Amino acid sequence: MASLNVGSLGDYLREQRRNAQLSLRQLADAAGVSNPYLSQIERGLRKPSAEVLQQVAKALRISAETLYVRAGILDERERDELETRAVILADPSINEKQKQVLLQIYESFRKENGFDADTDRDTTEGGPRTAAGSGADQPSSPEV
Repeated sequence: MASLNVGSLGDYLREQRRNAQLSLRQLADAAGVSNPYLSQIERGLRKPSAEVLQQVAKALRISAETLYVRAGILDERERDELETRAVILADPSINEKQKQVLLQIYESFRKENGFDADTDRDTTEGGPRTAAGSGADQPSSPEV
């Protein structure tokens, strides 16, 4: 769902809610938060926790990481990495072993290109973890 360039988390949430054709009350019920609290978030009067943002994202069927970036909880580079990992882990067409191998390859390319995965992930509490640190993230294939 394409979004306009909005300035704040509240504006963005309101836009996403309207795009989903949900009333404030419907979204509040679906997300498990009170109607007044969600209204205050949309008006920029309250800063929601990561847990509340996750519940709202699930109700809107959008990426929680996108809301984390909008709320200043996560930076955009971290979101991109987390979304890449989430897509790999959610793919039903590959098995668990293949997913882990693919994540290890992804990690080795990031490391080769100057992104320290352990440092990036340490700043994001609760983010998806891989076999990084087990020695499996060392590139063992010839230069690409």
